[in-house]
Amino acid sequence: MKVTSLALLIFAIAGWFTASTSQQTQLTVTAVNKLNIARQSETIELTAQALAPLAEKDLMKLHVRDSSGRELLSQAVDTDYDDYHKPDVLIFQADFQPNETKTFTVVAGPKREYSREDFRAYGRFVRERFDDFAWENDLVAHRTYGKALITWKGEPLTSSAIDIWSKRTSKLVLNDWYMIDNYHVDHGEGVDAYSAGPTRGCGGNGIWTKGQLFVPANFVDSRVLTNGPIRVMFELVYEPFDVNGVKVSQVLRVSLDAGSQLNHFRASFRAPAGSDSLSMAVGLKKVKGGDKHLNAERGWFTVWEPVEKNLGMQGLAIVVDPRTFDGVTEDKLNHVLVLKPGIAAPVSYWAGFAWDRAGKITSAESWNAYIDQFGEKLRSPIEVNTR
Repeated sequence: MKVTSLALLIFAIAGWFTASTSQQTQLTVTAVNKLNIARQSETIELTAQALAPLAEKDLMKLHVRDSSGRELLSQAVDTDYDDYHKPDVLIFQADFQPNETKTFTVVAGPKREYSREDFRAYGRFVRERFDDFAWENDLVAHRTYGKALITWKGEPLTSSAIDIWSKRTSKLVLNDWYMIDNYHVDHGEGVDAYSAGPTRGCGGNGIWTKGQLFVPANFVDSRVLTNGPIRVMFELVYEPFDVNGVKVSQVLRVSLDAGSQLNHFRASFRAPAGSDSLSMAVGLKKVKGGDKHLNAERGWFTVWEPVEKNLGMQGLAIVVDPRTFDGVTEDKLNHVLVLKPGIAAPVSYWAGFAWDRAGKITSAESWNAYIDQFGEKLRSPIEVNTR
């Protein structure tokens, strides 16, 4: 009996030792820029699985430090919108020189708390403005339209366009502009001088078939998955719309990170069986005097055009995986980039803009260079390893 008890004690101690040694007090993250170009505000993503050795299930209690020990701003993100809205990814940002490798550490600690000054991305449903959904980062701002706008007697609009709010400040302006309700005049921070109307605006999508673009109406529901300080991500639900006699519905996920001129859109469609021949298309509103550029091999289409009311120039762009690109066409209202047939799986694309009066991108040449590098970075993401 004594021998058996001793053996059990030894096994228990061994099990405790194994469990305790398998839990790390810190995780080392190595991030490699494999491109010969500098990269600013690159978002690094760490999954809950990669973070598991820290044995801290609450990602809000994880802290990221650079090689000097300085804590970096980080954000826990819920990517799957589970029932408990539990974050499953931790993100942070860093700048990289050409071909640079950086090392970071992740440790567990008290729950992170943010200040207003930390936020560089934010968005919300704006019921008081006839169901807008508006979002922004430190460079750009957008909105799109909900169902209440369809029946507003003052200025009804049926449209799923992506609207532009031109900023020239790094501060977040969305709430202030709606509060003061005078955002069609530039008071030093920027202006709403873009009339998206029934067009696709800056990256609205639809289905292209038989030489025609079919588009959804205003979104009918929305949900926020994460809301800053680094990333805002939300989903918009659209009711079924007619596509040449076929009913197609869509859920559109929109994600915008701090420091980026472009949004990531992921469109998930529902259509009857046999609709695999349908092609998703992305549009940019036609503007007189626009200068168009297409690089099919690298998957991007840009326009450099005058802003309304003689308020400078702006660039708009669509970026797709070059392997999915099928062509560029147009209809009465839009330049239309068409993807290869197939909407059964979610379809990703990127779209956004830059305003020359913001002072960062001031010519068609610099806009095209930015977009070309943006696509190159998508094809060669920062390589991340943990140990």
